[in-house]
Amino acid sequence: MPLTPEDWHQRYLEQARWTDNIRKYLFDKSNLSGVSHVLDVGIGTGALEHDFISNSYPLPFGLDIDHNSLTLAKKNISSLALIQGNACQLPYASGVFEICFCHFVLLWIEFPDQVVAEMARVTRSGGSVIAIAEPDYGGRIDYPEALDQIGDWQTHSLQRQGADPHLGRKLIQLFDQAGLTEIEVGVVGGHWTISPAQEEFESEWRVIEADLETLRLSPAERRLARQLQQEDAVARSKGIRVLYVPTFYAWGKIPETA
Repeated sequence: MPLTPEDWHQRYLEQARWTDNIRKYLFDKSNLSGVSHVLDVGIGTGALEHDFISNSYPLPFGLDIDHNSLTLAKKNISSLALIQGNACQLPYASGVFEICFCHFVLLWIEFPDQVVAEMARVTRSGGSVIAIAEPDYGGRIDYPEALDQIGDWQTHSLQRQGADPHLGRKLIQLFDQAGLTEIEVGVVGGHWTISPAQEEFESEWRVIEADLETLRLSPAERRLARQLQQEDAVARSKGIRVLYVPTFYAWGKIPETA
């Protein structure tokens, strides 16, 4: 069953928790508290924007291609300034933002180089362009080993959906090609808890199940998927479950004009 906008919102909130520390670092590096024009490319349901409110940051302008996501974002935070549009052709004048960022977006774009170039175009001299989080499933780790199959299925599903499961490692090249300077690229750290929340487990499996629907699994594979879900739950209850997808971030600066 396809995920609803509300399901996606819960997933985005979960992703926001994963990147809380790196967002603070990147926003501090970009002097977010001292600017007034910020753009969130692929804002989705506005899951990150509660951060801006709680920290008294200026609310960003938001763009997304999905109307239903924008409707929910506006419902969640009525003061958001939102536009439905394509990130490959941002409907903004050049050099109008001090910071332009995205979060788990570029892997879904057919031409991510165009998006980064557009983010750079609409950012003013001396401003910051940020990709907060882009995963790279080529380095995924699942433990216990039997759960490797879940990762294989999800990687194939992402490819069938038009995503690039290896986008993370390409960030440094994308930022360099866009003419950004002082580029910093790194990997978000991983950590695990002994007793992960049941809500997190259920959210993860809603996404997995939606991904598996794209693969048209055989009856035997579906039985295996149900078995793996049970094994996943047992591993989590024992505190031995490891699920790590290297997630890259990138920061770059628009060159200062003379």
